[in-house]
Amino acid sequence: MTAPHARYRRAVAIPAGMAVATALAFLPNTTATAADEAPAAVTADATPLSYVVNVKPGHGTSAYVKKAVGKAGGTIVTSYDQIGVIVVHSSNADFAKTIRKVRGVQSAGATRTAPLPTAVTADLGTPKVLSAAEVARAEAPAGQDPLEPQQWDLPAIKADKAHEKSLGSSKVTVAVIDTGVDDTHPDIAPNFDRGASVNCVSGKPDTADGAWRPGASESPHGTHVAGEIAAAKNGVGMTGVAPGVKVSGIKVSNPDGFFYTEAVVCGFVWAAEHGVDVTNNSYYTDPWYFNCENDPDQKALLDAVTRASRYAEKKGAVNVAAAGNENYDLAADEITDPSSPNDTTPGERVVDPSECLDIPTQLPGVVTVASTGAKGLKSSFSNYGLGVADIAAPGGDSTAYQKPEPPATSGLILGTLPGGKWGYMAGTSMASPHVAGVAALIKSTHPYASPALVKALLYAQADAKACTDPYDIDVDGKIDAVCEGAKNRNGFYGWGIADALDAVTK
Repeated sequence: MTAPHARYRRAVAIPAGMAVATALAFLPNTTATAADEAPAAVTADATPLSYVVNVKPGHGTSAYVKKAVGKAGGTIVTSYDQIGVIVVHSSNADFAKTIRKVRGVQSAGATRTAPLPTAVTADLGTPKVLSAAEVARAEAPAGQDPLEPQQWDLPAIKADKAHEKSLGSSKVTVAVIDTGVDDTHPDIAPNFDRGASVNCVSGKPDTADGAWRPGASESPHGTHVAGEIAAAKNGVGMTGVAPGVKVSGIKVSNPDGFFYTEAVVCGFVWAAEHGVDVTNNSYYTDPWYFNCENDPDQKALLDAVTRASRYAEKKGAVNVAAAGNENYDLAADEITDPSSPNDTTPGERVVDPSECLDIPTQLPGVVTVASTGAKGLKSSFSNYGLGVADIAAPGGDSTAYQKPEPPATSGLILGTLPGGKWGYMAGTSMASPHVAGVAALIKSTHPYASPALVKALLYAQADAKACTDPYDIDVDGKIDAVCEGAKNRNGFYGWGIADALDAVTK
């Protein structure tokens, strides 16, 4: 089976005509603070790019480095002194090469290959939206929200049983680092944490009211994820995995659906400093699917996001991320990546995934989530890998491969959509928020637990699932992926399937 290659986010196109959305968001705000010295002259045809410059953390950006940035033709947008990351714009094609030679600079690199501002947008699909009539006809047993019978994913992780014990604590916040969240949605509004929400697209926090929301033509991805985590149990629409916790929106993608490093760094730092307990990361950091340490630009991006994610964990956040949708074995000796850089002209390259990392998914400390379908098997598209995939959860699959039991009708995952709507999507993007929701339930049950303890409980409570062997998901007689490992930890399901009931009872 040939796995789909989704260009943008970790929601995928599903066979049999079931389309899902890609992520689109705002253009970066290119307003910047002038450096101490006038920029070096650049050629007339030079294009402005964004860079991260990494220095020793814990101190303000030194006057020496600031001066060097200006001399090299850079303009400082903002700096995160607590982790030593400076965001810079420059039209000097040699900026990174020049600044790397400066005393005190540990790494530096371009965060993109496309110039600022970005090009026109192109939406590659839309979710399968429930019509008003379908919503109106929805019926559920007493105690359930109207659309809950369509949510086969809740009983798959025992969330329905967990809700009889606890809905989670309103003192716990999960940040959706994504394409933006529509907090006016009736299933999200009751649980939305405005104080922990922001627009980070430019790499610098924009705290204007509603800046975290997607526009009318922008991707519903983040709103869908937010509903999966914490849609209120309020007699309206659907129910989230943790319907009693708070959810915030940290918007980090631009109109083309790209999640650039400076925005991701801003998102993690914002979460760290605003009391967030769990972050959900259903994306990879563009433009490189894998970031290799032996490339100076990619090393700088890897350094910056590593610093930011570790800072968030140090401040108390459990970072949860989607494994990706290419059916890659992330524990393989090599992977052929045909999609990088994805913001200009991709070229095929062979990488070692132990040295070239998918970020933030493969970063130390991050919970890496693989996807399962309605039959509990690895989703046809889900990445996997022994020692890389930590845990699994429902992310959906084509009904041609994994059909749910009635009354559910779709093998995809139901979620909230902007404008007070609901619809189906699928991908490891949808699996990750299930785990983020379970982590929030664990934090609710154990309010003083450290991120390390929350993760330990998450893995210990997961329902062990043996390898699917042979794995021929499309039944064409050919093996589609090979699972390695034991029942209690393997490449397809990690430590097992997330368990929401144990999260509120143990």
